[in-house]
Amino acid sequence: MVRHRSSYSSFSRWRFLHPSYYLKRPRRLALLCILFVSATFLVWDRQTLAREHEAEISKLNEEKDQLQNRLQELMQSLETKGKHIDHPMKQEGTEQQKTFYDDAVNVERRNKVKAAMVHAWSSYEKYAWGFDELQPQSRSGVNNFGGLGASIIDSLDTLYIMGLDEQFQKAKGWVTDSLDFNKDVVASVFETTIRVVGGLLSAYDLAGDSIFLERAKQIADKLLPAWNTPSGIPYNAINLIHGNAHNPGWTGGASILADSGTEQVEFIALSQRTGDPKYQEKVENVIKRLQETFPDDGLLPIYINPNSGHAETYSKVTFGAMGDSFYEYLLKVWIQGNKTDAVKHYREMWERSMQGLMKLIKKSSPSSYTYITERSGSALIDKMDELACFAPGMLALGASTDDTDKSAEYLSLAEELTWTCYNFYNSTRTKLAGENYIFNEGEDMVVGTSWNIMRPETIESLMYLWRITGNETYRDWGWDIFQAFEKQTRIDSGYVGLRDVNSGEKDDMMQSFFLAETLKYLYLLFSPPSVIPLDQWVFNTEAHPIKIVPRLDSVPNLGVQQDSQQTEQVKSDQRSRHGRFETIGRIKNNILERTKHRERLLGRKEGRKLTSTDI
Repeated sequence: MVRHRSSYSSFSRWRFLHPSYYLKRPRRLALLCILFVSATFLVWDRQTLAREHEAEISKLNEEKDQLQNRLQELMQSLETKGKHIDHPMKQEGTEQQKTFYDDAVNVERRNKVKAAMVHAWSSYEKYAWGFDELQPQSRSGVNNFGGLGASIIDSLDTLYIMGLDEQFQKAKGWVTDSLDFNKDVVASVFETTIRVVGGLLSAYDLAGDSIFLERAKQIADKLLPAWNTPSGIPYNAINLIHGNAHNPGWTGGASILADSGTEQVEFIALSQRTGDPKYQEKVENVIKRLQETFPDDGLLPIYINPNSGHAETYSKVTFGAMGDSFYEYLLKVWIQGNKTDAVKHYREMWERSMQGLMKLIKKSSPSSYTYITERSGSALIDKMDELACFAPGMLALGASTDDTDKSAEYLSLAEELTWTCYNFYNSTRTKLAGENYIFNEGEDMVVGTSWNIMRPETIESLMYLWRITGNETYRDWGWDIFQAFEKQTRIDSGYVGLRDVNSGEKDDMMQSFFLAETLKYLYLLFSPPSVIPLDQWVFNTEAHPIKIVPRLDSVPNLGVQQDSQQTEQVKSDQRSRHGRFETIGRIKNNILERTKHRERLLGRKEGRKLTSTDI
C-alpha cells in the first residue's frame, strides 16, 4: 500500500510535463501556448530594444563628437550670444579647462563698443575718406603719415573682428584700387611699419586675401633702405620715392630705441608669409647688434647711434615714450617664434630687462600706488607716462608663458600697476587719464601733461589681465573707461581727444589708433577668449593680431606655396562661413542646445606718434 501511494504521488508531480495531460484538457493547452508565445515575444523585444539602444547611443556619441569638434572650430573665430562656454585654454602645452560665461551684460557692452566703431568709421568715411585721419570738429581729413590712408588700414582687422563686413569690403576695395606708395613724402619707418605693414599683414592673416600681402610687401620694400647704416640700426625716417633715409634733427642724429626695435614682429611675419628672408634678416640684425652691448640690467637708453650701434648713455631710460615697445617686442618675438631655441635670446633679453624694471619700481604715498619711474644717469625721476601702462599687460603675458617662480612675481606686479593705471583715469574730473603723471611725496599722483588723445595702453593691459586671471573686475574697469570716452569725447562727427582732462576742453583729432587699438581692445575685453586667442595670435604694438606660424629659419622650404596653403587654412578657419561672427553665433547657440539635449539623452608704446612735420 505504501509503495502504491508513492508511485501515484510521483506520477501526479510529473503529469504536467506529459502531453496527454494537455490533450485531454484543451483550455490548459491554450493557456500554455499563450504563455509561451508571450515569453518568447518579451525576450525578443528586450533584446531588440537593447540592440537599438546601443546603436542609438553609438550614433549619439558620434554626432556629439562631431558637434563638439565643430563647436571648437567655431570658437576660434566667433562670438557667443549669452551661452555657457567650456573653453579649453592652452598654456605652455597643457590644456586647462576654464569656464566662461558670456553673459548678457558683456554681450551688451560688446555691442556698445561695436556701435562706437560704426560711429567712428562712418564719420571718417563721410568726412575724411582716403586721408590718414579725421578732424571731427573741422569735418575734414588730414595726412599725418604720408597720405597712406592710415585710418583705413588701421581699421581693417577691427572691422573684420567685429563682423562689419560691408565696411571691411569697402576698405579692402580702397586698398586694392587706391592705395599708392609712390609718393614723394617723408614717412616714419616706425609708424609706417606698425600701422601699414602690421595692419595689412593682420588683414591678410584674418581674411586670406592676397592683395593685403602684396601691399605689405610693396611698402616694406620701400622701407628697407632705412636699415642700410654702418651698424644696421635703422634710420627712423625715409622718403618713399627716393629711398633717402635719415633721423629727425631733434634727436641729434640718433635713432630712437622704440623706433628701431619695434619692426621685428612685422618684418619676421612678412618673411614667413613670402618665403623671402631679407625682411627678417634686417630686423633681427638690429637685436643682435643691441645684444652685443646689452647692459646687465637690460635697460637701454632711448637714443642709439646708428653708426656704432651703441646706446647714447646721456639719454634717459624709460618704459614710456620712445622706449616702451622695444621691451614689448622682445617678449612677443619669442612668442611669435614658437618659443624655440632660435628665439631663446629674445626671452633672455626680456627677462634681464624685467629685472631692471624691478629697480625702477616705487610706491606713492599715502595710497601706495605702484609706478614705474624713469632714469636719467643714476637718478630716478618720479614720472610715469600713460604709455607705460602697456607694461602690466606685457608682464601678465610674460607670466602666462613662464613656468618658473618669476611668474608669480610678474603677475603680482602687473596687477599692482594695472590698479595704478586705472586710477590715472579715475582720479580726474573727466575720468580720462592725462598723458603722464608726477608722483610727489604725500600727494600720490598729479597730472603732468594734461591732454588725452584716447590712448589704448591701459585698456590693452585690462584685456590681458582679464584673459589671464579671469578676474571680472578688469572688465568693469574697462567699461568705466569706455563710458568716459562716450561722455567726454563723442561728438556727432566722430570722436575727439581732450586738450585738458580736468577742464574737458576738446581737440580736433580722431587718432587712427583709436580705431585700431582702443576700440579693438575694448571689444576683445568684453568678448570670450576664443576671439583671437592668445596662444594662436600675437598683437603688434598697434594691436594688429598676427597669426603665430613656424619661423622661416626653422622651415627652410617655407615659401609662397606653403604660405598659400596656410592662407587657405586661415580662410577656412576664420571666414569661409559667410555669416561672420554675428550670424554664425546663432548657429553655435543651436549646436550648444543640441549638444545639451544629447547629453541629457545619454544621462550626463612710443610717445606722441611721429608725424611728417616732426621729421
